[in-house]
Amino acid sequence: MIKRAFHLTYKVARRIVITVVGVTVLIIGVVMIVTPGPALVMIPVGLAILSIEFAWARAWLKHLRKAISNRNANNHSSQAESHRSRVSGD
Repeated sequence: MIKRAFHLTYKVARRIVITVVGVTVLIIGVVMIVTPGPALVMIPVGLAILSIEFAWARAWLKHLRKAISNRNANNHSSQAESHRSRVSGD
């Protein structure tokens, strides 16, 4: 009985700590959007911490990764196109 109560208490305490740390990092990242700082690093880190316990954070993180990946692919293709046009002399 004591073992079960300890396990339940540990799970609740772990979830609370992850929530507090994740939300704090996420809020700091959002504040850094308008203040100097690495907001584009802090927001995904906050979501990654929250995704340990919450499915909605995993979904947001997945969406954010996909958006960043698509943006980088588009940027890379436009750079390659401009390089091709410079090399060919068009």
